[in-house]
Amino acid sequence: MIRELVLATRNRHKGEELTALLGDLGITIRTLDEFPDAPDVVEDGDTCEANAVKKACVIAEFTGLPTVADDTGLEVDALGGRPGVYAARYAGEEATYEDNCRKLLRELAGVPPEQRTARFLTVAAIALPAGGVRVAQGILDGVIAEEASGTLGFGYDPVFLIPELGKTLAQLSADEKNRISHRAKAFTQAKDLLREMEFEMLESGRSAAR
Repeated sequence: MIRELVLATRNRHKGEELTALLGDLGITIRTLDEFPDAPDVVEDGDTCEANAVKKACVIAEFTGLPTVADDTGLEVDALGGRPGVYAARYAGEEATYEDNCRKLLRELAGVPPEQRTARFLTVAAIALPAGGVRVAQGILDGVIAEEASGTLGFGYDPVFLIPELGKTLAQLSADEKNRISHRAKAFTQAKDLLREMEFEMLESGRSAAR
């Protein structure tokens, strides 16, 4: 049985969001804060899936526990899909959330609303220490606002507008965001994958005992 699951992140905001999304699994959720010697995984993949799989596998091997990792990209149509997989470091390796948002708004200055379409893509990867990886993904469509609004959330949330709500992600409560977000969609699938993996582990154990 899967009793513990490691979140392969040191990002406090993301850790809180993922813990809330996975809270109904009935298992112990652990973060990398509990594993101070865990390696820093270089996210050098060309895709979100490559980065998520790499992080999950490295941390699962290190901790000896099932691990879930995710990576998120932001694709802006007017920028040819940028920043894409480089969203977290768009304004530089040491960029803050605010730095990234400011750069994005500068690059879109003068672009009309109908051409500011964008989407978030989150890929979640689950790795077992004995081997085996499953992948889920979630997409959220929206537009890039002309200015930042809202104080909730993190990352690009203040500039990512949900047209049907008339609000940015940073103007939504945690519960509201967790009902619609790209990360919520990916981790809803990830929970189903965890249950499938657990069932397969149980069946394998029963077969070995016969």
